[in-house]
Amino acid sequence: MPLYECAGNLHAHTRHSDGTGSHEDLVQAALMAGLDWLIVTDHNVRPAVAEGWREGAKGHRVLLLIGEEVHDTRRQPQASHLLCFGVRQDVNAHASDPQALIDAVNEQGGAAFFAHPVEHGTRMIDEELPWLDWDVQGYAGIEIWNYMSEFKSLTTHPLRAACAAFLPELFIRGPFPEALALWDRLSTERQALVVAIGGADAHAFKARWGPLRRTIFPYDFLFRTINMHVLTEEPLSGDLDRCRALLVRALRNGRCWVGYDSLAPTAGTRFYALQGDSEAQMGDSLPGARGPVTFHFAVPGGAELRLLRNGELIVQAKGNSLTHTDSHTGVYRAEAWRQAWGQRRAWVFANPIRVR
Repeated sequence: MPLYECAGNLHAHTRHSDGTGSHEDLVQAALMAGLDWLIVTDHNVRPAVAEGWREGAKGHRVLLLIGEEVHDTRRQPQASHLLCFGVRQDVNAHASDPQALIDAVNEQGGAAFFAHPVEHGTRMIDEELPWLDWDVQGYAGIEIWNYMSEFKSLTTHPLRAACAAFLPELFIRGPFPEALALWDRLSTERQALVVAIGGADAHAFKARWGPLRRTIFPYDFLFRTINMHVLTEEPLSGDLDRCRALLVRALRNGRCWVGYDSLAPTAGTRFYALQGDSEAQMGDSLPGARGPVTFHFAVPGGAELRLLRNGELIVQAKGNSLTHTDSHTGVYRAEAWRQAWGQRRAWVFANPIRVR
């Protein structure tokens, strides 16, 4: 079955909550960044903004969808933000009950993800917003890499914070190790798939340092950084309801990868497995009893490629492809890292293939 790739960003805020731009500002930024789709996730509100295709220059279009990031605003300290994709009605009424909130998202045919489940505050920005409600079921996955969470962790000193704001490429390195360990642990403990996503968490904050004024991470900049690439069974075009369903299903089923596209474009990445005549894509499962499985991981440029089983590294290679045959059951995932600006930096995180 042919698969069609499209790229987008799924964590962004407008001035309907704590962002600084309008929906059309974000659309224009997404068009400038060359994205195919954009999900806007304002806090605890789903504005009455029309979803659908927005036209850009030279015939390029972007699909705008309205999601929501919901949390209990009365809770102290704040915690447990849920990204709600594919919802058509506001689900904020369930904010105080995480399980009821997840159920409400699923009842609308949506997909629920834990936003920035691991965070590190600093003495400059001491607010941490981790996920704390682990006794819930029915969620699709977790956000393993959040651009603004990583930036927050860098603000250990005013000078370092300013340098990271003006030269972020020198500082951004990848997901917190604890977030990757959490993903691996949940993936092995939980029978259902745990999908990894990454997002910009774009706000376009306005900042001032003495006489200096700057928009901290403009929308068009962030929409070129941590994006989601999804594979759908049909092209993402035409009917809005059909496109929404295709995109949300691909995210919920893990047919996607997290790509740090400002490091180098990740379009064309593939991770799949073959077992006899059967083929499994990201998010799929294969029965281990039917024999060995051969995994294929390919990226569009030279990198350090790693294949992990249940969170443990089993093979690595340098180049743009890796192939490995294995007979063990477990959860297999692939990742790629590149050297840039004198540091080893995360590039691609492909969602798992399970061998049962």
